[in-house]
Amino acid sequence: MQARYEDLGHGIYCIDTDLYRPQLAACYLIREGDAVAFVDTGTYHTIPLLMEVLADLGLSADHVRYVIPTHVHLDHGGGAGELMARCPNATLIVHPKGAPHMLDPARLQAGATAVYGEEGFARDYGKLVAVPAERLIAAEDGYVMDLNGRTLSFHDTPGHANHHGCIFDHASKSCFTGDTFGISYREFDTAQGIWMFAPTTPVAFSPQEWHTSLDKLAALQPAAMLLTHYGRVSNVMEMLPKLRSSIDNLAALALEQENAPEGRIDTLREQIFSVWLKEIETHGCNLPESNSRKLLEVDAELNAQGLHVWLLRRTKSKT
Repeated sequence: MQARYEDLGHGIYCIDTDLYRPQLAACYLIREGDAVAFVDTGTYHTIPLLMEVLADLGLSADHVRYVIPTHVHLDHGGGAGELMARCPNATLIVHPKGAPHMLDPARLQAGATAVYGEEGFARDYGKLVAVPAERLIAAEDGYVMDLNGRTLSFHDTPGHANHHGCIFDHASKSCFTGDTFGISYREFDTAQGIWMFAPTTPVAFSPQEWHTSLDKLAALQPAAMLLTHYGRVSNVMEMLPKLRSSIDNLAALALEQENAPEGRIDTLREQIFSVWLKEIETHGCNLPESNSRKLLEVDAELNAQGLHVWLLRRTKSKT
């Protein structure tokens, strides 16, 4: 597979990680002179593509200074250990709650294998490689990195995951948002612009914390949000209330099922599909419903599971 990537300007490159289908997941390369940072890494299978992009840019693994997974979900940080192994001068920057999984990914791999099966895990994610403790920094909120004179800052942004951080590039005023600024697939772009939704993936969905994280990102006055799923969003203030509505609407759907745990995931999945398909139609998307369902089936399943887990946590907190 040949690397697919796009020059976004300001020394930033959006790289397709080739997970499941084109333009589902990205990671980003930031270049300042001969110094490089990667934000998110894709999976173990993505790393040869990242090496290819470095070579295309006249660089090598020796030029990589930072590897920064926004969080440790496998589509974002699954390849971090392998990338670190290939980049001898790099330091891993990660949220403190994600650091233990980077140092010893055994539990993370066991959990994912239980979900996907050994064959599915190997096919989609490969394997997880541990990062040496001396090469890892657990970054607190506001932690600053110097990339050859270019300032990058790390911001604690729970809501989607409690081990999530966003990275703000002070040179381009761009924010690398992982999943905190939602998901927007290019297949649903229309004359009205982009369509996006909030990913309530297991296991740490927290609506109120998510809104607080969005407040924090908005205060940075970003010129653009760079989404892992997928690409550059420049009309930030226009999309912000739509993302907030998605968070609240999904939480409301879940609360309607709070007292009906039996079969709840199946019910939530179909309700999520119903909401999304209606939104897509209103947005002017002309894809056949079967195509839209196919594109969104993984997200609908994960969102339903995440909302179910959130409701279980709410029930437990009341006892």
